[in-house]
Amino acid sequence: MRRTLLEAASLISVPVALIICVVLGIEYSALVTTVIVVIAFVPFIIGLEKGELKPKNIMPIVVLSALAVAGRILFAPFPNVKPVSAIVIVAGVIFGKRSGFITGMLAALVSNIFFGQGPWTLWQMYAWGLMGYGAGALAEHNILKGRVSVMVYGALAPIGYGLILDSYYFIGFIGETSLAAAALAYSLGLTGSIPHAIATVVFLALIYLPWAKKLERIKKKYGISEELKVENPSSPS
Repeated sequence: MRRTLLEAASLISVPVALIICVVLGIEYSALVTTVIVVIAFVPFIIGLEKGELKPKNIMPIVVLSALAVAGRILFAPFPNVKPVSAIVIVAGVIFGKRSGFITGMLAALVSNIFFGQGPWTLWQMYAWGLMGYGAGALAEHNILKGRVSVMVYGALAPIGYGLILDSYYFIGFIGETSLAAAALAYSLGLTGSIPHAIATVVFLALIYLPWAKKLERIKKKYGISEELKVENPSSPS
C-alpha cells in the first residue's frame, strides 16, 4: 500500500507542477517540470533495483517493450498511427500497473534512439508509462474487464497522452497563458491526438483478444506475477 501511494503521488506531482507553473508564472517552467518528471520515475526505478526480481516477471515487459519499439519504427511513415499505446495498455491490463508503466517507459526511451532523443523523451516516457499504469490500475479494480472497456480506454488514453505533451510544450515554451492561446494550442494538439486515439482503438480491436489469451496462458503456465514485485532475499520463500 505504501508503495502504491508513493507511486500515485509521484505521478500526480507532474500535472500539479504544471498547474503551479501556470499560476505562479514560473519563468523556467520547462526545466522545473522536467525535473519533476524525472523524480516521478524514482519509485519505479527503485522498485526495479531493490532486491532480486525474478527474470520470469521481467521477460514479458522486455518482450512487449521490444514489440512496441518495433511497431513504432515499422509505422514510422504514418504520423500518429502506431501500435505503441495499444501494446502498453495490454501490458498494463495483463501484467499489472507497474509492468504497464515500465513498458511505456522503455518503449519511449528505446524507440527514440531511432526517432531522436531530447527533453521530450522524458515526457513521452511519463505519458506512455502513465497510460500503462492507468490501464493496470483500472484492471486491478475490475473496471477494464473486457474488450469493449479496454477499447474505450484506448480511445481516451491517447487524448490524455496528447494533453500531457501539449501542456509541457505550451507551459514550458510558449509562455502565453491566455485562454485564447491555450485554446489554439490544445485544438492544434487534437489534430494529432485524434488519429492517435483512432489508431489505438483499431490496434486493440486487432490484438487485444488473441494477445490477452496467449499472455494469460503464459502467465499461468510459468507463474508470472501480475505485478513487478521485489523478491526480498532475506524473506522466507
